[in-house]
Amino acid sequence: MSISKIIEVDSINKTYKNEGLETNVLKGVSISVEEGDYISIIGPSGSGKSTLMTILGCLNQATSGTYLLDGEEVGKLGDRDLSRIRNEKIGFVFQAFHLLPGVSAFDNVMIPLIYCNKTPADAIERVKRALARVGLEHRMDHTPGQLSGGEQQRVTIARSLINDPKIVLADEPTGNLDSKNGAEIMNAFDHLNAEGRTIIVITHDPVVSEHARRILTLRDGEIVSDKINENFKESRAGLARTTIE
Repeated sequence: MSISKIIEVDSINKTYKNEGLETNVLKGVSISVEEGDYISIIGPSGSGKSTLMTILGCLNQATSGTYLLDGEEVGKLGDRDLSRIRNEKIGFVFQAFHLLPGVSAFDNVMIPLIYCNKTPADAIERVKRALARVGLEHRMDHTPGQLSGGEQQRVTIARSLINDPKIVLADEPTGNLDSKNGAEIMNAFDHLNAEGRTIIVITHDPVVSEHARRILTLRDGEIVSDKINENFKESRAGLARTTIE
């Protein structure tokens, strides 16, 4: 059975202009991602990782080059179609959580469903299942201020899954967490990938990058390395013995 490419990026450039000055952030980046793959994009601060993530997530447009997402050429899409893709095909997990303060975990996870063309009839059950999926069914009435950092990040993972996206994009998902909570979050991504979800993690942390099957290194706006993680099969073998805590 052939595996389809869900992302095809060809010679992407991104240039920012400010007061007549041009800054080339991405320089001819090309990436091909198969459906169900697990990829980390690693690099130091200023390498262009977050800019690449915003382009892959249809939050930003490249200056030049082409981007095919699930067969659609992103550069030719209008705002409405880009919004549809973000809502239906991509789940986002950010370092800063981006949860609404003073609003319950349940209602934070519900938010993407409110922006659907029509709120699903099973919306309440979907939210409950998503929170149970990350082990927070007993915390659904708690606000972000009543949750630990690790619990807040698990709420964002539940929110990212609520519309059953093909792709989950995570930008420094462990950056605000201690090592124990960070390991639990990466365990959650490992399980999601084992279930067939395409996972792309942007990170500066080599420990985080080692969870992925494929590791891309970005430096000064260019991909300087694209390698298969030889330890991936071994780590996947032990995955069946763990759960999302």
